[in-house]
Amino acid sequence: MNYEFMITGTPLPLCMPLPRAALQLPVSSTAKVMYARLLDEILTNGIEDSNGILFIRFPVMELAAVLSRSPQTCKRSLNELEQAGMVMRVRQGVGEVSHMYILLPKEDTDYE
Repeated sequence: MNYEFMITGTPLPLCMPLPRAALQLPVSSTAKVMYARLLDEILTNGIEDSNGILFIRFPVMELAAVLSRSPQTCKRSLNELEQAGMVMRVRQGVGEVSHMYILLPKEDTDYE
């Protein structure tokens, strides 16, 4: 991979969004990277539900492959994000992938 120095006006390569407030989340680094990837996915491939709210379907095995982590690590990180109120998974029928809603942190949220 080739590298170059940044100067004023250098265009950035494709990047994943990560809200600054997410850096304050009481979750692991893997969960933070996962959150950025999920946010990127919902912005590019989000599906509207009947209320106009975006969700995604991202199977754990695919998420593990994209993040180069084990499925167990991804499950643990998803649970962390869910407990922190950053992701809401809505289970579907047997054999169906859950709908995942990605929630945005408020800037004034104080995580300790």
